Amino acid sequence: MSELAADGIPVAVTCRVLKIARQPYYRWLTKPVTDAEYAQAYRANALFDAHRDDPEFGYRYLADEARHHGGQPMSARTAWAICSDNAWWSSFGKPRRSKARRPGPPVHDDLVNREFTTLATGPNQVWFTDITEHKTAEGKVYMCAMKDAWSGRIVGYSIDSRMKSRLAVAALNNAVARRGDVAGCVLHTDRGSQFRSRKHVRALSRHDMVGSMGRVGACGDNAAMESFFALLQKNVLDRRSWATREELRIAIVTWIERTYHRRRRQASLGRLTPVE
Repeated sequence: MSELAADGIPVAVTCRVLKIARQPYYRWLTKPVTDAEYAQAYRANALFDAHRDDPEFGYRYLADEARHHGGQPMSARTAWAICSDNAWWSSFGKPRRSKARRPGPPVHDDLVNREFTTLATGPNQVWFTDITEHKTAEGKVYMCAMKDAWSGRIVGYSIDSRMKSRLAVAALNNAVARRGDVAGCVLHTDRGSQFRSRKHVRALSRHDMVGSMGRVGACGDNAAMESFFALLQKNVLDRRSWATREELRIAIVTWIERTYHRRRRQASLGRLTPVE
């Protein structure tokens, strides 16, 4: 409004267009910073000084320190609000996660409903997918794998150094290239951002596949993939430390193609291997 007034536009006209009163604007001109904002700034400074001196203190102790040594009395709730806005947490406290890390809404309905063994009566009818990670001396390795519900076979996978949507899309394209016609196949996932991305949704549509998603925080909704990753963890990832990403990638691919597919017999398959 000040810039418009400097250009010659009357304040009354601006206020009428914006549907606001003129009095608050004039009060702001005479006093841009209110007494409450000054008090909040002094309280924040006192809390910051106390937190810098004793990082292990929680907000209640910081409020006591600000009251006794900083001369800024405040309630515990006010101290919590200021500490929360500035991420001043006790070094011994639980890690705080931002709201941005909460899973978003599903882009597909749950079409599996935990029917992992009875829903598919043949290959390429229902697939499961998920992403796992493991550290090496070079950094983390991320793997997205896809499992056929009928045979238990890993029909496609992708390994990368970053967990982006392209990791899930590459695994899907790899699976389709191996299996051929997959029109109508249901791909069941969790609510990870990689599977909710536009790229992944477009890839499903391009291959005429149907998406399915489980609930938030319900690992059992994708237990078929969780069981495979548990085997991978026990037989490969946790067997020893890994120096390079390439070393771990080769170990994962070797175990899947040589051991899991061709040597590991499964009771659910009548003691057959996934390839058989």
